[in-house]
Amino acid sequence: MRFPIFRVLPGFTAILLSTLAVGGALFVAPAQVPRAIRFVDVAADRGLTAVTTFGGSARKDYILESTGTGAVLFDFDDDGAQDIFIANGTVLNPKTPPQPSQLYHNDGTGHFTDVARKAGLTKTGWAQAACAGDLDNDGHPDLLVTYYGGNTLYKNLGNGRFEDVTARAGLGSGVSEAEKKFWSSGCAFVDYDRDGLLDIVIGSYLSFDLAGAPKPGSGRNCMWKGLAVWCGPHGMEGGLPTLYHNNGDGTFTDVSAKAGLLAAGRRNQLGVVTADFDNDGWPDIYIACDQTPSLLFRNKHDGTFEEIGSQAGVAYNSDGRLQAGMGVAVADYDGNGFLDIAKTNFSGDRPSLFHNEDGKLFEDVSEQAGLGRNQLLGWGIAFLDVDEDGWPDLVMANGHVYPEVDGSAVGETYRQKTLLYRNSGNGRFEDVTAAAGPGFAVARPARGLAVGDVDGDGRPEILIVNMNEKPALLKNVGARGNALAVELVGTKSNRSAIGARITVEAGGRKRIAEVVGGGSYFSQSSLTQYFGLGGLGKVDRIEVRWPNGLVQVWGEVGINRTVRLVEGRAEAGERAFVKR
Repeated sequence: MRFPIFRVLPGFTAILLSTLAVGGALFVAPAQVPRAIRFVDVAADRGLTAVTTFGGSARKDYILESTGTGAVLFDFDDDGAQDIFIANGTVLNPKTPPQPSQLYHNDGTGHFTDVARKAGLTKTGWAQAACAGDLDNDGHPDLLVTYYGGNTLYKNLGNGRFEDVTARAGLGSGVSEAEKKFWSSGCAFVDYDRDGLLDIVIGSYLSFDLAGAPKPGSGRNCMWKGLAVWCGPHGMEGGLPTLYHNNGDGTFTDVSAKAGLLAAGRRNQLGVVTADFDNDGWPDIYIACDQTPSLLFRNKHDGTFEEIGSQAGVAYNSDGRLQAGMGVAVADYDGNGFLDIAKTNFSGDRPSLFHNEDGKLFEDVSEQAGLGRNQLLGWGIAFLDVDEDGWPDLVMANGHVYPEVDGSAVGETYRQKTLLYRNSGNGRFEDVTAAAGPGFAVARPARGLAVGDVDGDGRPEILIVNMNEKPALLKNVGARGNALAVELVGTKSNRSAIGARITVEAGGRKRIAEVVGGGSYFSQSSLTQYFGLGGLGKVDRIEVRWPNGLVQVWGEVGINRTVRLVEGRAEAGERAFVKR
């Protein structure tokens, strides 16, 4: 990867061979007067102009048409700028040839050109999720796209092109009758056994046969508030998660049963994320499920997992009820040193916020935290510090599943507002959507959401994938604070550093972030981690626990720059944010 404007950063202090125990974080009250928050949609100006096709626009006859697609922010050509992949779907009985997904190349200033066909990404069909990472540690991030009807793994050739290696890698042929009915959902890359190679976990929504699917209004599972709508997921067989072990030779082995992922039985799985929830240095797996208990697989360090969702408090809501879980986000929102979970749900239900008490038990604090004010139909979700005060805020993309609600008497709309909740720093969130600028004033039929800095100014943009509409790209143009971006490169660990834990100490307080796999809804945000610093003028210390357990510490670091840290090296690089 080329970074010509990086320079050596002094201050490396030590390499620790023990694992990192995070804790003792100090709570610091935020500023009394919050910074002005303002977002504008720059998608059209930046070249994101293709419509994301997925099922009927005015009517949807089958549940297959409802889920939509996600996106990935990643630097596929190693030029230092975040590119965008948006998964594209299709329609029933298309009258014109379906279009492939979009791969938008970033020119380095946040302007994009679709190069998907040139890059070899030509597959069409019912695409769902996408995730990216360097599966073979060759310095070029690879791409996995899940589908209804068989998944596709693209190897990055390093010359601007990708090669479909699905069959050769052992991920299926995509042509068998069983695969044609297999409905994959969210995906994530994860080095679950810490051997330095990224493995693959894929969720599954339903076992679905389009040819035999019931029609709207044909049964009790095909009605909603008096409207005849598509049927499901009640009455349909849920799916099973799949875990593929990376063999290190370009092939993968399905170890789902051996690893214990099948023991929990069938669930309607959607969003997938991997992160270390109990601070033991090993990545766990969380899967948001639709009207079935959500799943938390605890890594047992021996190649197997134990499903503990119910006992950990993340399978149901605080009332013990099932939810229609869609997307999932992970962050330490209150600074206690443990990663918390936020989850979007169906309309009429508040989003979930599961506070991680001690790595073993979570508490659903969504109502106390102030997330019950809006009960929209949520999809993509992410934590990001929009006002750079050091406390991660929450953004949620929303949109109904039934176009038929428009013009009906149910009191809901198909297009719904995107929500922005500001973290007050005291465990509560404030709905600032109405004051967040024109980017948040537009109602959308949203699905996937990913965040990342596409123009190099140090402030992540928010990418939103919309059903049968063009995407949105929300740029933060509000008042600025100071910030730091941290970019990691693994050497003995996986090169993408998925699973690494970063601790930034500044102003007497610790801020943690993890390079997670997957997340949001069918989407993956940039792997670069962003830390708001408010008015602080320096960072006192950066500590990185790499996925293989090695811990490195760097000393004093400046602000408003991206710091690039390579595993095992004392030197660090930096480049200043570009004013845009």
